[in-house]
Amino acid sequence: MKTLSALLSELTYDDLDQWAGEKIRARGKAYLGRVDGLHRTAKDELVAWVSGTEDYATLVHLDEGGEHDWFCTCPYDGGPCKHAVAVILAAVRQVRNKRDIPLLSEDDDLHLVLFSGQDDESAPEDEEPEYGRPEAGEKGSKREHAKVRKLLADKSREELLDMVVRLAADFPAVERALLEAEHLKSGRIEPVVRALRREIGHLTDEPAWSSPWSDERDIPDFSHVRQQFATLLAAGHADALLELGDELWRRGTEQVEQSDDEGETGEAIAGCMDIVLRALPCSSLPRATQLLWVIDRLLEDQYGLLQSGEQVLADAVYGPEDWRQVAAALERRVDTAKKGPRPATFTDSFRAAELQDRLVAAYRRSGQTEKIVPLMERDVERLGNYGRLADLLVEAGDPERARQWCIQGFDRTVREKAGTAEGLQERLRRIAETRQQHELVAAHRAEEFFHRPWLESYKELRRAAERLGCWPPVRAGALGYLESGRRPDAPAKKGEPVSWPLPAPEVRYAQEKPRSGGRDRFPERSVLIDIAIFEKRFDDVVALYQAMAKGSFGTTGIDETVAKAVAKTHPEVALAIWRRLADGLIAQVKPKSYVEAGGFLRLMHKVFRERQRLAEWEALLAELRRTHKAKRRLLEVLDTVGGDGRKIIDGMKGGES
Repeated sequence: MKTLSALLSELTYDDLDQWAGEKIRARGKAYLGRVDGLHRTAKDELVAWVSGTEDYATLVHLDEGGEHDWFCTCPYDGGPCKHAVAVILAAVRQVRNKRDIPLLSEDDDLHLVLFSGQDDESAPEDEEPEYGRPEAGEKGSKREHAKVRKLLADKSREELLDMVVRLAADFPAVERALLEAEHLKSGRIEPVVRALRREIGHLTDEPAWSSPWSDERDIPDFSHVRQQFATLLAAGHADALLELGDELWRRGTEQVEQSDDEGETGEAIAGCMDIVLRALPCSSLPRATQLLWVIDRLLEDQYGLLQSGEQVLADAVYGPEDWRQVAAALERRVDTAKKGPRPATFTDSFRAAELQDRLVAAYRRSGQTEKIVPLMERDVERLGNYGRLADLLVEAGDPERARQWCIQGFDRTVREKAGTAEGLQERLRRIAETRQQHELVAAHRAEEFFHRPWLESYKELRRAAERLGCWPPVRAGALGYLESGRRPDAPAKKGEPVSWPLPAPEVRYAQEKPRSGGRDRFPERSVLIDIAIFEKRFDDVVALYQAMAKGSFGTTGIDETVAKAVAKTHPEVALAIWRRLADGLIAQVKPKSYVEAGGFLRLMHKVFRERQRLAEWEALLAELRRTHKAKRRLLEVLDTVGGDGRKIIDGMKGGES
């Protein structure tokens, strides 16, 4: 196993880009000067404080395979954060400067924040440490919390009492917290509820925002609301909590709709609503009304504010009779909706279908499954959910009826709802597979290929045709279609025979007509190239690519694929492509483009090295340095392209030292 110093010495910027992404790595580099108290643990974990909006405790455990574990008390939850990257870079700087990274003491604030509450003796010796996010209530300035705990530990009762009284006098929030605790203890919750209602109004008055490029933000702090919600629940005041939850739900939904943050406000409100949902079974509402309370809000929830709503609906405490009452209420709503206008927009259709799905679920939970299919068949024309109906019929053991609905639904949706039609055609193929109708399966695979020709649909068609022993003529027809656009299962002229070995599928897509005054789809050279690469016909790859390059639209999007595929069989073609791509990036005169160009130059270096043509490589580098001698950042990239990566230790300059 490599030492921590060895792992740090071998790290490259490419490694960090692979782990955290180039954007986060760049932000972490900007935070290098904010790293404080860098230490290592006995398990060679890197730990440090990184200052941002507040001081964040950050831990990183380097892995030889690049799958580094990490933990940070910051609120970012999109993967490795900039603070973790900054800690790694700070450790690399220590190694570069030949300074030891000191061992973390158990008395250090960092240790108290990161490892307090862990029982190392209770975990198996071979169990790896688990790194993850703390709960929302645990976030905050833990560095300060640790200091305060140490400060108060030796105080007497009288000293603590005097200190609390002074704090209450100086800080109204402390006084409020003390009074709220006393009100709840005595059962007088009206002042607490009024205060919480005012606080919810204040917090939700303004839209929240945050900048992904800096630490600037204006995010409301719902932690006190969440804490008080939990206290009300623990004290048995579920009805009061439901009223407050309604207020937060209504105002919070409007706030999230107008906010421009990275989801922090929605997550905070969802945390509060989770406590409200836990109070629901304890409330005085009838059980069926409790279920409808959740269903109504889930039907409106566009921002994920009821994250545990489905768990409430799945609770075994609600029995068949409760769900029977829910089903009756939802039936009335569905009947009312059917009397109104047909859903005009996608959103209207989605909500109507979701209401129907809730009724279907209520039928299941209440034991009224016999009502499901009739409900779906009555509404399928209005809602267009043919696929859902077909799935239910298959589940009910009636695949033939499902097949008929798929055919009817395909015909009615293929022109205006292509995605729905494609799903129905796929269901028809799956029904044929279940019935072991292999010729029909192959016919559907061919239809899918003609409709959306690409490598994966070609592979599926090949597997189906090989099973029937007719792949050669099917392959010829498929490739001919990509060249000319003429389907091999259709006669060239009316009445002419067709030599196509597969039967007609149950549904067919209309063949796309050439665009008037525009570019015809065919020949589909990009797909032909992908197939030729798959079949290892590299001479054909080059010929198709060169023909494509002569066209009006060029080869954009496929150059890298072709170069990588033919690098061994046609190295000159690959080298020419990579050189052209590198020159184009260099011409953009941007540091980021220079880095991308370096990637193509490394590929060229590999080919020159494998073919013992390093003299040509050196001449190429000399030419680039001479031509672009004024581009300092490019010259830095050129210094690295002959090796195996951009070493962080070698690449850290100036302010990073």
